[in-house]
Amino acid sequence: TTVQAMAKNTENNILWPDKYGWIPLHEAAYYGQDQCVGVLLGAQPSMINKCDLKGQTALILAVYREKVACVEMLLEKGADPDVANKDRETPLYKACESGNAEIVVMLLNHGAVVNKHCIQGCTALQEAVSRNNVEICEILVQAGAKLSPTNMYGIAPLFTAAQSGHKETLRFLIKHGADINSEASDGATALYEAAKNGHKDIVELLLSQDADANKAGNKGLLPLHIAAQRGADSIVSLLIKVTSKFRVNRSGVSPLHLAAECNRDAVVEVLIEAGYDVNAMLSDDRSMMYEDHRSTTLYFAVANGNVEATTMLLEAGAIPNLDTFNPLLVALRQGSIELVTLLVEHGANVNAYVPTHPTSFPATLIFGMKYLSMLKYLMDNGCDALSCFSCTYGSGPHPPHQETSERDDLRYNTNTCRSTGEPVQFCEIISTRWAGPIIDVLLNYVGHVKLCSRLTEHLDSLKDWEVIKEKATQSRPLMQLCRLEIRQQVGIHRLRCIKKLPLPPRLIKYLNHDERNQENVL
Repeated sequence: TTVQAMAKNTENNILWPDKYGWIPLHEAAYYGQDQCVGVLLGAQPSMINKCDLKGQTALILAVYREKVACVEMLLEKGADPDVANKDRETPLYKACESGNAEIVVMLLNHGAVVNKHCIQGCTALQEAVSRNNVEICEILVQAGAKLSPTNMYGIAPLFTAAQSGHKETLRFLIKHGADINSEASDGATALYEAAKNGHKDIVELLLSQDADANKAGNKGLLPLHIAAQRGADSIVSLLIKVTSKFRVNRSGVSPLHLAAECNRDAVVEVLIEAGYDVNAMLSDDRSMMYEDHRSTTLYFAVANGNVEATTMLLEAGAIPNLDTFNPLLVALRQGSIELVTLLVEHGANVNAYVPTHPTSFPATLIFGMKYLSMLKYLMDNGCDALSCFSCTYGSGPHPPHQETSERDDLRYNTNTCRSTGEPVQFCEIISTRWAGPIIDVLLNYVGHVKLCSRLTEHLDSLKDWEVIKEKATQSRPLMQLCRLEIRQQVGIHRLRCIKKLPLPPRLIKYLNHDERNQENVL
């Protein structure tokens, strides 16, 4: 009655919008007042398709709120079922969004266009698929909905179903002939997206329908790659059976690389058992993506401090000396004695250098001398201590020394390299603060040496280090020289298994520089 009176009163113009652009018709439709809708339209039929500031008609509002009676009233009064909002979403699209099959049928019966695209390029079918509503999908297809329209990202409904893990709508689309190997704008397939999102049942369904596991995206990655990266070991197991190793090799990156990089240990194990090459190298262009130009799976595992993955890779035959920057250097820089031990025991080069930053001594010492126990371990396993005492300046003046204030700052700095291009020497990078203990350890692994003026200067800086200086300047004991000779004759590889050699226990202890037992030997 009130609305009727308002409609008759010319002073109350029912076409006047509020600050949102709503007129009374919008209010009535939004709140489901179908009788009020009828009265208002009886008074002013021309306002039926009037839009608010968001481009919404009364019909769109009624559909969005699932007010069936209002939708029916508006359609019967001549509302246009294809007037879209500012996002180009039609009433049919909004009905699919809310999942109301009754309203979908009603709109289609009143001539709604089924294949219109919203501002992002999606159709009503795409929206129904994203809601996993098979009933509405069937209604739309019967009304002529195209199975494979793509949105602005090149994504088709089947891709959406796989991406979202909607098995029911995926089955429906496959049954009606949707292209199972269609690609999005980035080259990804439905199988790739299902693997990426961990939908094992979707992967199984797609593979059962002969989905191509060897289609790579624009970045060159296969579904197996992304599954390995995401840690979906069960999906990896499925994809291994249908993925060509030739295609994997062409990609320039092994799924092992990606699994190790993301600490997916279970996937690393599955791939190793499947025979994937633990020594596969990144292609040059992919290696260049990393500042350190890493190449091997082992490097990724060590860089992450992942002991379990490192162990699996080494036991499977990973070679620890293939990268430009040796993984042993990474483990030493991390201070991980567990990783260092693993690598050395599997043949890592304790005398590794960095080709891009030449030194006159092994680069392993740069990081190893942060911890005396680590330094001693390197020496025990054949690291070249003698090179630390070889100095081109000898007893003459040295270039200015850049002192480090903290032990953790004892690291290889590219600024240390001289403009002459000559290799950096040990005495140029050692800190005065820690020189004594480091030199003391090194002296146990060399014969007669002569300290340069810089090392002498370091030892002179602290009275307690006088004994270390004397140790260097005096003739080395015969027992020390014998130890060095025996170690050289036995060889580094055999020394690593020295406990298995047919030698007296006291001699083994002496060869291992076990100073606590040295008196017993003497």
